[in-house]
Amino acid sequence: MSIKQFNASYLAPDDRLLFRFNTSEDTEFRFWFTRRVTLFIVAATSHLLVKNLEQSHTPEAAKAIAEFGEEAVKAERERRESVKPETYLPANNYPLGADPVLVMDVKCSFEKQDSEDMLSLDLVLPGGANINLKMAGPTLQAMCLLLNQLREHASWGDVPQVAEAGESVEDEEEGAKPSVH
Repeated sequence: MSIKQFNASYLAPDDRLLFRFNTSEDTEFRFWFTRRVTLFIVAATSHLLVKNLEQSHTPEAAKAIAEFGEEAVKAERERRESVKPETYLPANNYPLGADPVLVMDVKCSFEKQDSEDMLSLDLVLPGGANINLKMAGPTLQAMCLLLNQLREHASWGDVPQVAEAGESVEDEEEGAKPSVH
């Protein structure tokens, strides 16, 4: 499943985000993200990206590289939007149904796929089912940028540090990829 487009909007009466994405296989998935889930995704992905970069860079350099990547994605998006705003194209197939599904929890980790580092994002759904998304580089940063912009629009406050978010960072063996849940 290859993600083609993301779309999200803040619904003030529900204090939730409607998050949806379509794929190159003409399928669309729709989810409700609560404040807790959104803040966790933004905090955890940022934390994991820096920790992953720290495997080959100093902590200061890793943080600077992550910030530079975020700014580059933001600038590219603004440039594209100024030329021709992108319209979200709904798909024809809805494997989970056309109604959004509430995301109950999220699990994040980095893993190697071929030679590329990918973020594995498990969206835990009611009843224990989950949807796993694997994203790399620009796709991951575009999703984080979108969620962060909506967080600001919703006035949900600052993104907490992972340790302050009440979530635990699992202690991993030396050299293993960090995982956050």
